[in-house]
Amino acid sequence: MPTTSHRQSTLLATLALAVYLVGTVEFMLAPMLAPLAEAFKVPVSSAAWLVSGYALSYAALAPFVGLLSDRFGRRRLLLPALLLFAADALVLTIAPDISFAVAFRVLGGVAGAALTPTAFALISETVPEDKQAGAMGLVLFGLTLGVTSGPTIAGLLTELYGWRAPFLAVSLGCLAVCALAFVVLPRSRPGARGSLSASAAHLAEGAVLRPNLCKGAWLGAAIAGFLISGEVLRARFGLGTGAVGVAVAVFGAGLAVGNLLIGRLGNPQTILPPAIGLILVTEVAFLGVFLPFGLSLVLLGLWGFGCGLAAPANTAIQASRGGADAGFVLASSETMNNGVLLVLMPIVALWTGEGAVVAVSGLLGAVVAIGGVISLIDLAASRRTAGAAFAGGGDAA
Repeated sequence: MPTTSHRQSTLLATLALAVYLVGTVEFMLAPMLAPLAEAFKVPVSSAAWLVSGYALSYAALAPFVGLLSDRFGRRRLLLPALLLFAADALVLTIAPDISFAVAFRVLGGVAGAALTPTAFALISETVPEDKQAGAMGLVLFGLTLGVTSGPTIAGLLTELYGWRAPFLAVSLGCLAVCALAFVVLPRSRPGARGSLSASAAHLAEGAVLRPNLCKGAWLGAAIAGFLISGEVLRARFGLGTGAVGVAVAVFGAGLAVGNLLIGRLGNPQTILPPAIGLILVTEVAFLGVFLPFGLSLVLLGLWGFGCGLAAPANTAIQASRGGADAGFVLASSETMNNGVLLVLMPIVALWTGEGAVVAVSGLLGAVVAIGGVISLIDLAASRRTAGAAFAGGGDAA
C-alpha cells in the first residue's frame, strides 16, 4: 500500500508535469511564428496574435477561474483544464485560418489560467505548511523546464516534421497527464461558496495583498528584463541566434537550481527579501553595465537563481494566507504579474531599440526594488503579529 510520502511525491510529480505543459505552450511559439505565418498565409505580426491571445485571456480570466477552483474543488478544475489544453492544441492543427486559431488560443489561455494557480492551491491544501515552499519549488521546476526546453523542442519538431508536430505532441502529453491526474489527484473538497465580493475583500486584506503586490512588481520586472537579455547580449558581443539561445539558457539553469534548493533554506518569509535583493543587484548590473562576456553570464545565472528562490517562497506565502480563497489569491497574482509585464514591455522594447539599455536597467531596477520594499514591510508586519500573538499567549498563561 503506498505511503503518504509516496502519494505526495506522485502528486507533486503529476502537478510538475501539468505546469511543464503550461510553460511549454506559453513559450514554444517563439521559434514557430514564421512557419505559422506561412501556413496561415498571414504576416508574422498577425501570427503573433497566437501568443497575445493566449496571454491576454490568461491574465484577464485567471481570478475568475481561481474562484471556481475555490468553490468547486481543485480536481474538478484541473482535469477539465487538461482536456481543454489538449483540445486547444489538437484543433490548432486543423484550424482553417488565423482567426479560428487565435480563438482557440484564447481557450488555451483559460486552461493555462486554471492549471498553474490551482496546482499551487492544491499543494497548500495537501502539503504541511513547513514543506510547502519546497513542494512549490519542485513543481515550479517543471514550469522552468517547460519554459527553457519548450522552444527548443518545438523548433526541432517543426524543422523535422512540420509546424503541426509540436501541437500534436502537446495534445498527447496533456491527455497522458490527464489520465495520470485522474488516478492521482485527491477528490475535490469544495470550499465555502461565498461571493466574489467576499473573496475580493479577503484579497484586499493587508496580509494577503502585500505578497501579491510584491510578486507582481519583482516578477513582472524580472521577466521584462529577461525577455530583452538575449538582444542585449547580441548587441554587446555580436552573437548569432544560436549562441544567444545557449547563453540565455544560463538563466534557466540558475532558475532550476533555485527551485530545487528552496525547500532546504528555511522560512519563505525570511528567504524572500534577500532573494529579491539578489535579483535587483544582478538584473541592474547585467543590463546597466557593459561587462566581459563571462561575467555577464555569471550575473545572468545568479539572476535566474534569485528568481528560482523568490518565486516558490512568494507563492508559498500567498497560498498559506489565502486559506479557502487560495485559488483566487494565486490566480489574481498571475494577473498582477502579467499586468506589470504588459505595462513595462512596450517601454522596455522601445528604449532597448533606441540603445537606452541603462535607462531600462534603472526602470526595471526601481520596480524590482518596490517589490523588495514590500517584502520587507510584510516581514516586519508578520513579526509584529507573531510577537503580539506570543505576548497574548503569555498573558493568558
